[in-house]
Amino acid sequence: MKEVINTKLAPGAIGPYSQGTKWKDLIFTSGQIPLDPKTGDLVEGDIEVQARRTLENLKAVIEASGSSITNVLKTTCYITDMNHFQKFNSVYQEYFREGVPARSCIAVVELPKGALCEVEAIAFVKEL
Repeated sequence: MKEVINTKLAPGAIGPYSQGTKWKDLIFTSGQIPLDPKTGDLVEGDIEVQARRTLENLKAVIEASGSSITNVLKTTCYITDMNHFQKFNSVYQEYFREGVPARSCIAVVELPKGALCEVEAIAFVKEL
């Protein structure tokens, strides 16, 4: 049975979707952007500031499902400017150090609320 993931530690959905869903041992997150979970406002700052907030939001959704960011299998990353690629990667590496997940990184014209980046993930819940 599908379970909807919901946490106040990540921003609420800004459209008709959930923060994530869990099915059996798999977790599918919606794309997270750099919104402050308390205010719902876009955080101000450069790509590094926005990437850090985005990945904190992603981490919160994954942890709310009973898993960990170390259990991420695949991420899809969207950035609005490929000139931000190296700086985005430096922040990304703070969250994914060993056993890094498979990843796609796509340049897009625009993201919701004017965000510079967005990240979604597929993870698993480790059985005890």
